[in-house]
Amino acid sequence: MSALKWQGWLVGLVGLAGLLVFAPLGLYVWASGDVPAATPPPPDVRVTACRVDPASRRVVATVEARGTGSYVVTVEFRDRQPPAPDARTARALIGMPGLSPAAPAQSEAIGPVWPPSTAPWCGIAGVTPAPPAAPSR
Repeated sequence: MSALKWQGWLVGLVGLAGLLVFAPLGLYVWASGDVPAATPPPPDVRVTACRVDPASRRVVATVEARGTGSYVVTVEFRDRQPPAPDARTARALIGMPGLSPAAPAQSEAIGPVWPPSTAPWCGIAGVTPAPPAAPSR
């Protein structure tokens, strides 16, 4: 046999040995990966009322949520439904802890002082899962 033929066989055998050594290692690493926890479906969150409090002139949004788990809801306050380009909007965060599908949870988001003779618009800007509670000492 010529030298090139031996080199070809040698490269093939080294490749096969590498496959036999590293394939089980790769399968082990792949199979031992963390299994993600099943996330509950996102809650159904909506604004049921948007009004201006006559005493404080602040916007108050009543938010209702149905679902399972605890969430942080971002409520947005604007002077009209489609925002103007480059318009800044006011936002408030409210916690909705321990939701259950059996009964809806309600909470109120307090917004900024609202100018007179302007109707507010309140909407949901985002819903995120609440971080786990810190352990008490």
